[in-house]
Amino acid sequence: MSMDIRTLSVEDMSCSHCENAIKKSVGALNGVSNVTVDLKEKKVIVEFDPELISIDIIRDTIEDQGYDVK
Repeated sequence: MSMDIRTLSVEDMSCSHCENAIKKSVGALNGVSNVTVDLKEKKVIVEFDPELISIDIIRDTIEDQGYDVK
């Protein structure tokens, strides 16, 4: 099992509510092992197993929370 780490730019995050919403929704996905949100840099770093989940599903999950992923 090789893990992939991707950094996504999410410009419209601004507070701990944003951070918690993204961590909770993405962290619940099967195949995601770690989610780090950096509000200052407007980045979401996701560690996941690409055999179980795609980066597109992770991106869609963040967008479903109301955030625009660049």
